[in-house]
Amino acid sequence: MNVLHFINAFFSDSAHWHGYDGIPTRMREHIQYSVIALAIAAAIGLPAGLITGHTGRGGNSVALVATAGRALPSFGLLVLMFVLLGLGQTPVMIPLVVLAVPPILVTTYEAVRSVDPSPVDAARGMGMAEPRILFHVELPVALPLILSGLRSAAIQIVSTATIAAYVSLGGLGRYIVDGLYQRNYEKVVGGATLVAVLALVTLGFFWLVARFTVSPGVRRGAA
Repeated sequence: MNVLHFINAFFSDSAHWHGYDGIPTRMREHIQYSVIALAIAAAIGLPAGLITGHTGRGGNSVALVATAGRALPSFGLLVLMFVLLGLGQTPVMIPLVVLAVPPILVTTYEAVRSVDPSPVDAARGMGMAEPRILFHVELPVALPLILSGLRSAAIQIVSTATIAAYVSLGGLGRYIVDGLYQRNYEKVVGGATLVAVLALVTLGFFWLVARFTVSPGVRRGAA
């Protein structure tokens, strides 16, 4: 049997569309884990990246955090957190946040640092306060690159949130883990397909966000 047959068999089975193990329930759980992890990572990475990028100080610390975050294995960290903290969402959130902070932090830092210094110097010459310079001059120009960092983090979270199933939580990873245990490859392929579809939807969502939040002039300049 080929992959297309497995996909067709999984989605055509009405049992997969109802109940606690149905696609709507598992999709909702997966999105919930992903949104919470992205929100926490953004709350950490965005302010740190904006401040260090604006001041020009802390670049070495940003690089250190990024390297450390990327070096940590998500599954190994999940197992460690599970041993230390037990069941619940917290052991899942920690590795997902650790995975997502580096791209947000580094991209935000680089985005602010790459802003043309001429308008920044002009704003300072006009007596504009530093917070206003950051949010009214630098941020609008840096926004496309900042959104790309958020998009990258979101895709990584959506792809990795399947690990929640390894500590008895839900999400789309439930199909993959249970399918492997049961040797039900129809379920494995169906779960993987849903994760891929959700990743594509996430890409489309950030494209729309950029379309409506980035000014046309900045978009043309980036293009």
